[in-house]
Amino acid sequence: MAHSGVCVPDCEAAVAFYRDVLGLRVLSPPYVMTGNAIRDDMGELVGDPSMKAAIVGLPGDGDRVLEVIEYLGVDGGAGGRALTDHGLSHVGLICEDLDATRAELEGKGVRFLVTGIAEVARVRTTWFVDPWGVVFILVEKSRPQRPYFSQWA
Repeated sequence: MAHSGVCVPDCEAAVAFYRDVLGLRVLSPPYVMTGNAIRDDMGELVGDPSMKAAIVGLPGDGDRVLEVIEYLGVDGGAGGRALTDHGLSHVGLICEDLDATRAELEGKGVRFLVTGIAEVARVRTTWFVDPWGVVFILVEKSRPQRPYFSQWA
């Protein structure tokens, strides 16, 4: 998996949220992409693909990053998607101490979508949303040495 892309109305503000609130690192700061190269890449998908983009993630995670995109010449929708709508559903983040992480994020004003923490398939989970409507799930593994998807086995 190379990356997950999230479209936001303000790239700088989103990068600040992901950095300051979620603790992700800015691996590539916001920069404007415009001109023939981006038109060749996406011009058939988006009328004006000019964008401001950044990459945030964790050092050493390689290609598993968030690509934060603000389209400059196109008005985006105002969210309102349901978790069950086709398309991007959510972004999963691993944390070591779910209780502490949730408390820290609540203290920073993050809006959680569930009232507590669940235990399912040997992981603990809780769900929240960023200021632009992107849904995230925090996952605490019971077996830290294993990938999250093989906790049960």
